Amino acid sequence: MLVEEAEQQIQDRVWELEPGDRALALETETGLRDVVRPADAQELLSRIDRLAHLRETLAVLAIALARTHGRMAWFLSGALHALEPVLRWRALPADQGGTFGTVLAAPEEYTEAEDAVRRLQDALAQIAAEPIGPGSARPDQQTDGA
Repeated sequence: MLVEEAEQQIQDRVWELEPGDRALALETETGLRDVVRPADAQELLSRIDRLAHLRETLAVLAIALARTHGRMAWFLSGALHALEPVLRWRALPADQGGTFGTVLAAPEEYTEAEDAVRRLQDALAQIAAEPIGPGSARPDQQTDGA
């Protein structure tokens, strides 16, 4: 829902993206892609490594959030909030003593969180993309005269 809201705000021109928003979106998207890889690669990792990668995702988002304001900050804050359950997960069983309120996450919860990060990566890539004006083309497109 967060990504859909951002797309709608951009489309409706409620959220006018500034060059700084686009640059931060690109940097954040790159950081997230470095942490959470495609599903087939992530699923080969141990639970503890998958959890470490998801926690790194939160760090990437928190650092980006600290560097911005306005709608971009609100968007990143919403992303952090959506991924907040990861903060309560643990990958190791509790042999003795308390667990500080942490819980063992089910394998499907890892997959759901990683999929959410990938959707966020895609949304940030769209935010980072330069707008296409009339008569212009992206490098991978040809203009009518070419």
